[in-house]
Amino acid sequence: MTNGIGQVNRLVPGLQPGIETKISGEVKSSEGKFTEIFGEMIQSVNTIQHEADHAQELLATGEAADLHQVMIAVEEAGITMDLFLEIRNRLLEGYQTLVKMPM
Repeated sequence: MTNGIGQVNRLVPGLQPGIETKISGEVKSSEGKFTEIFGEMIQSVNTIQHEADHAQELLATGEAADLHQVMIAVEEAGITMDLFLEIRNRLLEGYQTLVKMPM
């Protein structure tokens, strides 16, 4: 489980453009291809959903004593899914707009 407001960066990799990392002596930008970024977003949403499911299982079996942390994890998973769906919807709207543009 995670706590903190900075989880948007976890969902949307590359949200802060210009951050560079050094890999084997080369400077590599964190900006990636669209498919890589979208794939990482899907993976992040999936991970957060699994964490919430695991927290619910722990609560159901009596291993998790803190109901508040479980509820936070479940709400975080819901908000993350809503954010991802909105991003997807906006991308589809943008694509449809581009397709409809006359050449």
